[in-house]
Amino acid sequence: MNNVYQMAKDFKKKFPGTISWRLKAHCKIINLHLNEGEKVYYAFGAQRGDCSHSFFNTLLIALSNKRILIGQKGWPFGYYFTAITPYMFNDLKVKMGLVWGEIIIDTIKEKVFLSYISKKALPEIETKITEYMMREKEKYGLGGERNLKDDKDN
Repeated sequence: MNNVYQMAKDFKKKFPGTISWRLKAHCKIINLHLNEGEKVYYAFGAQRGDCSHSFFNTLLIALSNKRILIGQKGWPFGYYFTAITPYMFNDLKVKMGLVWGEIIIDTIKEKVFLSYISKKALPEIETKITEYMMREKEKYGLGGERNLKDDKDN
C-alpha cells in the first residue's frame, strides 16, 4: 500500500487544487484488488460523478500494468471498486471549467466521471491514461496508432 499511497500523496502535493481526501482508505481498496504480478505506476485522487454540488464522493484512480483501478472506501462501511481493462476502454474526454476540470473515461458499458480535478493536472492525467491505453491495446492487438500511409492511399 505504501507505494500507491505515496503516489497519491505526491499527486495531491503537486496539484493541491484537486479535491480528494481519505486517500489511505481508498488505497486499501486498490491494494485489496491488485492481482499477483500487478504493479501500480500512477495514482491520483478525484471525485466520483458529474454532480457539481457534491464534494463527498472522493476516490482513488490507479493505473497498473494490467488495467485502470478505481477504488472508493465507503462511509462508514463498504466500498466501491471498478476495473477498466484495455478491452473495455473506448475513449477519454477532458473538460476544463473555471476552477476545476473533469475527466470522462468512456468504456463499452458506461462512462466514468472524475471531477473536481485541478486544471493544471488535466494534461498530465490525460497523457498518462492515453499513453497507457495505447500501449496496452498494442500488446493485445486491439489497435493503437494507425498507419498514416494507409490513410493516404485510400
